Amino acid sequence: MHEMSLAIQAIRNVLEFAEDNGIDEIDTVVLEIGELSLVVPEYMEEAWKAACQRTMLEKTRLQIDVTPGNGLCEGCGQVYNIVANRGVCPRCGSREKEILCGREFNIKELLVPE
Repeated sequence: MHEMSLAIQAIRNVLEFAEDNGIDEIDTVVLEIGELSLVVPEYMEEAWKAACQRTMLEKTRLQIDVTPGNGLCEGCGQVYNIVANRGVCPRCGSREKEILCGREFNIKELLVPE
């Protein structure tokens, strides 16, 4: 499960950022995960919980924002959701496309207590 290695690296990055910026507590970590990234949000949640144990993030909430996997049809110029349309342009039926978004895996936000 590659989600565990991604979770571990993201946690390292968050902890390093917190230390560098004098942050003692984080309420929520928001991850941005693209539909085309091959990261399964449910698996990431489980990996995150396991990897956070015995760190300052143990009680931190994880929020996952899924970015749609959109493509631009090279045949007709239609922008469409690749996943929902199984890789086929709904306008012209072409499979030729440029991927516009959906491969992301980012730490989008850290929410700290006020």
